[in-house]
This record gives sequence, structure tokens and C-alpha cells, in this order.
Amino acid sequence: MSKITEAFKNQKAFIGFLTAGDPSKEKTIEYILAMEKAGADIIEIGIPFSDPIAEGPVIQNANIRALSKGINTDDIFDLVTTVREKSNIPLVFLTYINPVFYYGYEKFFKKCKDVGINGIVIPDLPYEEKGEISDIAKNYEVDIISLIAPTSKDRIRMIAKDATGFIYLVSSMGVTGVRSEIKTDLNEIISEIKSETDIPVAVGFGINTPEQSKNISKIADGVIVGSAIVKIIEEHGDNARPHIEKYVTAMKNSTII
Repeated sequence: MSKITEAFKNQKAFIGFLTAGDPSKEKTIEYILAMEKAGADIIEIGIPFSDPIAEGPVIQNANIRALSKGINTDDIFDLVTTVREKSNIPLVFLTYINPVFYYGYEKFFKKCKDVGINGIVIPDLPYEEKGEISDIAKNYEVDIISLIAPTSKDRIRMIAKDATGFIYLVSSMGVTGVRSEIKTDLNEIISEIKSETDIPVAVGFGINTPEQSKNISKIADGVIVGSAIVKIIEEHGDNARPHIEKYVTAMKNSTII
């Protein structure tokens, strides 16, 4: 069992996201540790990219802020190294295939293992094309987190059978961002996934309130929250830590069913 999968054992997992380098490399380290202190079970670290096709305005703007300050992939590996001096929490990169390809697949995944990255989410890498990195990632013990969208129905069985770490179930069509209501019939999709695999299923895209988190925790193994946390960082910048801790604590508590 991978370290990521173990994070779901005997509990509903809360997965928090932030963008590396926003508002700074140093604050990213601080805010990762703050989320862990507040109860996060897994943390996703976004590698900024100029064309993040799955992201809404909040995370797009965070990417722009981080890139404008010169953050690069090596800087992000460095900050993960610093986090690992103080924390053993499962860490997952969220990025796009271009930065990984440009860095070099072998070099990238070796570096992930060296610094302690446990998994990776690549929204623009279709399941049918993941073969170009799957063996390399496996060699370096990095889980490729599979995404399943509401439109994936004919492909759920194929994706689920090959999943590692956890399955990222996209709650709604469109890009990331805060939503007032989740309209997708998640029960049906989760049931179908569970008929194919024991890998945990976490739901993301649009979740931002404790009430939404509580409802989803009744049917899924975890919840993923990104834009709401990134919005807090956008609003409070270098002073976001207490606000992050308060929010993550409330969201984690809402997953306790």
C-alpha cells in the first residue's frame, strides 16, 4: 500500500492544495506546514504553469503571481526538501505534462523520489497516453493519480482498474473554482468505481464549505479543496497562516462522519 493510500485508512481524508511560490517560496513552506497542523491528511502542491487548462481564475492568477516572481521547478523541489525536514505528510504535485516533459521524465521522477514527493496529478495527460511516464513513475515510487470526470462513464472501469494512490473524481464539468452547488450524481459514479477497485476516491473541483465537505464525505473517501485555500492566500498574502489554519480545521472536522 502506498503512503498516499494509507492516508485514507480508517478516516475520510482532507486534501488541501496551494500553488508553489504564491506568495513566495518561504511562505509556501510555512503554509504547507500550517495545513498539516490544522489537520490536512495530504497536500497537493501546484507547479505553476502558464497555460493551466483545468484551472479557474483563482488558481490561474496564483500561477501568474508565482511565475512573475521567478519560481521554477528546481525551486519547488528545494522547498519540498525543506518541508521534509519537518514533515512526513503525503505530498502530491499537481502540474501539466509540459513542465514534466521539459524537465525530463527520468530526471523529474528521480527528483520526486529524492525529495519525498509521493504522487502526481497531471490533468492534461489522458489515461491512454500515461504509458509514456507510468513505468518511470512506478520505478521511483510515485503514484500517478488518475482523474475521473462526469463524462468518463464509458472509461471508468479502465481507469479505475489501473489507479494508484487515490482516484481524483471531478465533481463538475468545467474548471476548478468555488461552486455553490454540486449537481453531479456522485453516488452513481463512486459506486461504479468501487465495483472495480479498492483504491480510495476523493472528490474535488468546487468544494469550499464544511456543509459540502460533510455531504461528500458520506459517500466518498476524501475531499479535495484548492481554490478556496488559494483565495485565502490571495486575500491575505504573507499573513494568511491563521486564516488557512482556521479554514482547514473547519474543513477537516466536517469530514469526520
